[in-house]
Amino acid sequence: MNTPLKLSLFGLGLAAVFAASYGAGHLAGPSPAAAGDTHAAATAHGGHDAAPATTAPAIPGGLQTTQDGYRLQPLTTALSTGSPAPLRLAVLGPDGKPVTAYTPTHDKDLHLIAVRRDLTGFQHVHPTLGTDGVWQIDLKAPAAGQYRLFADFQPAGRDRPLTLGVDLPAAGDYRPQPLPAPGRTATVDGYTVTLDGDLVAGTSSKLTLTVARDGKPVTDLQPYLAAYGHLVALRDGDLAYLHVHPDGEPGDGHTAAGPQIVFHADVPSDGAYRLFLDFRHAGVVRTAAFTAAAGQTPPATTASAPAPSASPHGHEGGH
Repeated sequence: MNTPLKLSLFGLGLAAVFAASYGAGHLAGPSPAAAGDTHAAATAHGGHDAAPATTAPAIPGGLQTTQDGYRLQPLTTALSTGSPAPLRLAVLGPDGKPVTAYTPTHDKDLHLIAVRRDLTGFQHVHPTLGTDGVWQIDLKAPAAGQYRLFADFQPAGRDRPLTLGVDLPAAGDYRPQPLPAPGRTATVDGYTVTLDGDLVAGTSSKLTLTVARDGKPVTDLQPYLAAYGHLVALRDGDLAYLHVHPDGEPGDGHTAAGPQIVFHADVPSDGAYRLFLDFRHAGVVRTAAFTAAAGQTPPATTASAPAPSASPHGHEGGH
């Protein structure tokens, strides 16, 4: 065999070996060294600038008008600052139609929170659902300004609740108020509520609120929304609606009717938050308000501004 022919056959043999090795490598996967090479992995999945896949943090409730195909649709264009006026809204489902079937959460099909954007004028109410899927309640804004409405609900057949939010104006002379300083106590109608525990970003924070009246512990709180208290936490600035869980419930055999009410709050970031505690005693629902700061421990002697005197809807607390 002449020399040129030998070289040609040798070259063809090498090509076959490399092709077989390449195919085997793809079938068996990368070598251990390649598997540990982050840069190589990133290059294989989209170039040198590609980053490993990460899970995006959950968006706090109330910041969106639409989520998972559900939309909060106001049918009223403004809030009244005079006499209470009908407020109408609907929850539209993924099919675009008003949702008419709900799973109750905390004893109600839908919780509606109204608060001005400076975190004043807080109201927690429960509208009535019509057969057409429209919710309605007579509501009055305590002062002019831009209000955030939060609807907290769980459509029937869904495994977890949703909190959607929308803004509505109340016409008039808007004079925003500064956020009260962080504090450990709040007073309302002769009651003093003391806050123990601190908000810690990125974890579930235990908060204990102790209710006293005229200096004496209240030990006969009445059930309200399947608990001895209901706590709403809103982040200053964007009014993110935090997830808060009560610890225990009336009639469970170990949760006392006061003076302490325990909650666990999931805080997404450092910063200031406004806490609104609804509690029922002597047939009346009252609201105590606090400012708390995640990442900062408030002084024990600083008091929050006085809270609203009582629930705006009924002496008997019939939300």
